[in-house]
Amino acid sequence: MRMLVVGAGSTGGYFGGRLAQAGRDVTFLVRPGRAAHLRANGLQVVSPHGDFTLAPQLVTADSIDGTYDAVLVTVKAFSLEAALADMAPAVGPDTMVLPVLNGMKHLDRMADRFGAPAVVGCVCKVGTSIDAEGRIIQLNRMQELAYGELDGSPSARTDRLDTFLRDAGFDARLTPTITRELWEKWLLLAALGGATCTMRGTIGDIAATPDGEAFVNRLIDEVVAVVEAVGQAPGPGYVAGVRATMTAKGSPGASSMYRDLTAGNAVEADQIVGDLLDRGRRAGLDTPLLAAAYTHLCVYQNRLGRA
Repeated sequence: MRMLVVGAGSTGGYFGGRLAQAGRDVTFLVRPGRAAHLRANGLQVVSPHGDFTLAPQLVTADSIDGTYDAVLVTVKAFSLEAALADMAPAVGPDTMVLPVLNGMKHLDRMADRFGAPAVVGCVCKVGTSIDAEGRIIQLNRMQELAYGELDGSPSARTDRLDTFLRDAGFDARLTPTITRELWEKWLLLAALGGATCTMRGTIGDIAATPDGEAFVNRLIDEVVAVVEAVGQAPGPGYVAGVRATMTAKGSPGASSMYRDLTAGNAVEADQIVGDLLDRGRRAGLDTPLLAAAYTHLCVYQNRLGRA
C-alpha cells in the first residue's frame, strides 16, 4: 500500500513519520517552504515514545506523478479547500480518502469532491505541536488512530488499511463505530474548546473559580443536546468521562484551539463551534453558552483578519 499524507505539520508529520519509521511507503504532500525545511533538516519528532529524525519522501502539488491507495488528510479545516485542489491528482477511482479534520462538515465536502464511496472515517487522538525549529513535539503519551467505513460495514479495503497502519509505533484500531466516534470527538472538542477559549484558561484555571464547574457542565449539556438531536448519541459513560476530564482541579489540560488562540494563530472556530451551533439552531435548540463561545471566537478571528 502507498499512502500520501497531506500536510507534514504536527499531526500528519507525527503519524506519517511513525509509519515511515516503520518502513511503510509514505509520501508527504507539502508546500514548497515546508519541503525546503524538511529536506534541509529532516522530519524531526520529539516524543515520550522515543525521538527520531528521518528523511521523508516529499511531493509538492505540481509534482504528484500518480494516484495512491490511501490519502491521509491532516490539514486544519480552514486550509481544506486548498488541500483538496492540491491532492486531487493523487486520488484515483480506488483511493481511500481518510480525513482527520475536526467537526463533520469536511466529510460532506470530500464526498462532493471525490464521491461518497471514497471517504473512510478516521479519528486521531494525539497532542502535538511544532516548535520554533520546525520539530514536531508530542505533548503527552496519547497516540491513537481509529478508522472504518462510515456505515460500519466490514470491507476488504479497510482490512488492508488496518494491516498497513498496525504495529507502526502508535495505537491503530479498525472500528465499526467510527461515525459515533467522530461525533464523540466533536462533542469533546466543542465543549473543551468553547470553555478554555472563552475563559482564556486551562481546565484547572476554570475549575479554580467559584462557578467554573457549573459553567463547564452547562456548556457540556448544551453540546450533548445538539449531538443527540442531529448526530449520533455518545456511547455509555462517554459524557461522564468528558465531565470528569473538564472539571479536574489543577489540570493543565486545554484544547488545541486554545493553544492556537494564545499563540495568535488562526482557529477552527467555524468548524468546531459555529457549525455545531448552526445545526442546533436548525433543530430548534437554544444554546446560549455555545453562542457566547462562538461570538468570542469570532471577535478574535475578526481582529486577526484585520491584523
